[in-house]
Amino acid sequence: MTVYEFPLSERIRTWLRLEDLFEKASFFARAEDARSHHAALLGIFEIVDVTTRSEMKSELIQELDRQKNTLEGLRANPAVDSTRLNEILARISAALTDVHAMTGKIGQHVRDNEWLAGIKGRAVIPGGACSFDLPVYHFWLNQSAVRRHADLMEWLNPLLPLKSAVDVILRILRESGHLSRHAALQGSFQLMLGGRTAHLLRVALDAPCAPEVSANKYALNIRFLTPETSQKPRPCDQDVDFELTFCSL
Repeated sequence: MTVYEFPLSERIRTWLRLEDLFEKASFFARAEDARSHHAALLGIFEIVDVTTRSEMKSELIQELDRQKNTLEGLRANPAVDSTRLNEILARISAALTDVHAMTGKIGQHVRDNEWLAGIKGRAVIPGGACSFDLPVYHFWLNQSAVRRHADLMEWLNPLLPLKSAVDVILRILRESGHLSRHAALQGSFQLMLGGRTAHLLRVALDAPCAPEVSANKYALNIRFLTPETSQKPRPCDQDVDFELTFCSL
């Protein structure tokens, strides 16, 4: 089944974007070819851009602390798997330690690097990172894969505490979900929320269509669309069975 996730708050939206960017940057950094390492560097630039808000670090610390205190209160519950609980608490503690250890403004080491700033300024222009525009960057791309990987990790490693924190929080969020099964008649579905709140919606289905979600504090509306690569997606005209999960921190 294909799973679609829809954040219902700005914080969750930002953390999902960071998760995606870290996965892409790490994936391309592990490769050995120059084009992959170029993609990894662009991913690092995007991570730095997403983390410009000064309160991001404090928000992550506050959420990790809140989750740690909540989970610590479950130790005496005999219905809780103590091994799994200890594992999650250990990950939270490690993430807290790493985030607290971050000094200065997030990503400042990338912003202060004039060589990287020159590449970033050209990379936003279509085709702007060609060899004739950035010969020094072309030289770097033609160094050994080992050298390029070492440089990429030098720029990425100071940001990885954010990845650990986001990974822990999003894992807790996803595992908090309560799954229910529904059917969208003629591709449309509405659910009155009745005071129910969520930070993340997950929609899973095995059908040739994709969900479009809109929600407020009163109702959830899902419209299923049939993707068309050559034209605008059209509404699905058949019943769609799907799984819906409300996740909250």
